[in-house]
Amino acid sequence: MWGRQTLSQLSEREDRSIRWVKTRIDQAHACSESLVPQAIVLACDVTFWGRGYGVLVFRSPVLKKNIWWKEVDEETPAAYAEGLRELQKRGWKIIGVVLDGKAGVARVFEDVPVQICQFHQVKTVTKYLTRRPKTEAGQELRMLSLQLAKTDESTFSGLLKNWHERWEKFLSERTITDASCEPNRWIYTHRKLRAAYRSLVTKLPFLFTYQRYAEFKIPNTTNCLDGMFSQLKNRLNVHRGARQKFRYKLITEILGK
Repeated sequence: MWGRQTLSQLSEREDRSIRWVKTRIDQAHACSESLVPQAIVLACDVTFWGRGYGVLVFRSPVLKKNIWWKEVDEETPAAYAEGLRELQKRGWKIIGVVLDGKAGVARVFEDVPVQICQFHQVKTVTKYLTRRPKTEAGQELRMLSLQLAKTDESTFSGLLKNWHERWEKFLSERTITDASCEPNRWIYTHRKLRAAYRSLVTKLPFLFTYQRYAEFKIPNTTNCLDGMFSQLKNRLNVHRGARQKFRYKLITEILGK
């Protein structure tokens, strides 16, 4: 797992047949370190390999250890709820959590402070506006989103409110659709701009939690997971073509270290 070793190489090194090597690998159990349950902040996210296969990971940024993980076929609040229940059953006390902003997941952790990853929030705004918005309103809103990590909740809220007051009329512009097909049918002209603004307003209560609970040392991003996911995928790329069962055994071994 930790090196670039083919079945043939392992067979030659052990002076055994390839069939023998494959049998021993199939029989091997992944090992993970045993951690003492304690009060922790969690960073939670899912990484996917194509469509329909991913791994949900709960990681402690302070301990720099992965606490719990599970194979998933999609990112759902139910999967996060399962992880939370499992950790609580083991004796872990969750005092804060950092999420990527997936809809509905924050409600799973309604009893603890929730921080939405500011980096993912900027990506959401960029998804709607692109990196180079064509309208002046879009350019201003994107620049405002880039200030998330450099400001505080009060200042950002005021700037967002001022932006909306300035562009409220622009946001309300409507476009009439083809009257021959649907008479009196209209849509908002700047729907993506409205969606980007709505995303910021909706997530605002969770974007500065780390400042309100400074004593818990909650990160403002899930970067500790994003970096670990990159390393995980780089290691698995060495074993391209591995069966799913064997791949998850590798994933468990890597995440458990």
